[in-house]
Amino acid sequence: MASSWRGVAIAVALAAGVSPISAGAEEAEPVIQDHMDISLKYTLTVDGTVIDSADEQGPFKYSHGKGQIIPGLERQLAGLKVGDQREVTVSPEEGYGAADPEAIVEVGTAQLPKDVAPVPGMTLRGKNADGRSFRAVVKEVKGDTVILDLNHPLAGKTLVFKVQVLTIAPAGA
Repeated sequence: MASSWRGVAIAVALAAGVSPISAGAEEAEPVIQDHMDISLKYTLTVDGTVIDSADEQGPFKYSHGKGQIIPGLERQLAGLKVGDQREVTVSPEEGYGAADPEAIVEVGTAQLPKDVAPVPGMTLRGKNADGRSFRAVVKEVKGDTVILDLNHPLAGKTLVFKVQVLTIAPAGA
């Protein structure tokens, strides 16, 4: 007799447009994982100073698992859901790497554009012999030479992100 009741319940569910497999089942909430497009708000702090914020620029968007963000942040965002908030600390090794002493070079001022008067702290942009863009910070000016730091500005720094997940969707959706 119990089996006849089950048949009636399935017939009623089908008549109501509900699949018996999904009847009563809730769809799983998406989580950050590979092949998902993510948008989030964040604030980046280095050495106690806020240096960047998605609040100023609007939500930050990226595709998870494609290496579009630093590895330490991507790894720690995995598994979060929409609305989740987290403080994420990223070591230099999982961020922009350690500062490389060999990336500090001395060049002649004649190698700089004629209209540039280098001063310590100035950021210069250029292209190397391979045509790749680079950024250099003037560390020191010594007569007819300049000491340039070619490290990423955040190399050797511990990064602290405060993030809030806004959206998660399948890539390309």
